[in-house]
Amino acid sequence: MPTPTISKETLERMTPEDVKVLAERLDSEDYATPFESLKDWHLLRAIAIQRPELAKPYLYLVDNEEFDES
Repeated sequence: MPTPTISKETLERMTPEDVKVLAERLDSEDYATPFESLKDWHLLRAIAIQRPELAKPYLYLVDNEEFDES
């Protein structure tokens, strides 16, 4: 599965309301397929990295903990 590409312009256009809607969708887990939720998760993660002020209230949805897979 290719890594999703999220343009800088997309991230720059995001408003606090856009991020809120995205986070609510992720929190409700109401997706037809896991791939739809993964797409939103990648977008929220990109926002958290590039525009952390927008994602700060929703960081609990972006699981950044490292796991020991050994």
